[in-house]
Amino acid sequence: MSDVAADEPQALTDEAILARFRASKNAPSGSRTLGFQLLAVRQADREVEVGFEARADLLCNPMGQIQGGYVCAMLDECMSVAGMISSGMTHVVPTLEMKTSFLRPALPGPLRGVGRVVKWGKTVCFTEGELYDDQGRLLAKASGTAIPTPFARFKK
Repeated sequence: MSDVAADEPQALTDEAILARFRASKNAPSGSRTLGFQLLAVRQADREVEVGFEARADLLCNPMGQIQGGYVCAMLDECMSVAGMISSGMTHVVPTLEMKTSFLRPALPGPLRGVGRVVKWGKTVCFTEGELYDDQGRLLAKASGTAIPTPFARFKK
């Protein structure tokens, strides 16, 4: 597989993509539920940094920890956004499969995620993500496989 996305010209700067995300009024409801905010874009590294505000009233299990499915959703969000940005904002990257390792409990409050594209091929891309607490401790890691799909395919 070749790194197709890396060879394409970057029409938007990191700052322009960040501004575009921050100005968007159409964030998906799942992103809003997770308290998603794009913090940094590094196209050259195929990497993004994301903030989440994990609310106890929405995301916690009976033990007061963020339920694992929401942790997976946060990691999936990081990896998917990294894929969109790696494509030059021309593709979405629906997840085909994902493996998550939970290293310590995630608690309510601010969390930080990092997502990156490890390999971009013609029909599939491989992604990784990490989720950290506000003290910089690694909470969970994930790896995923996604299928790059042009935005135009979703227009009706």
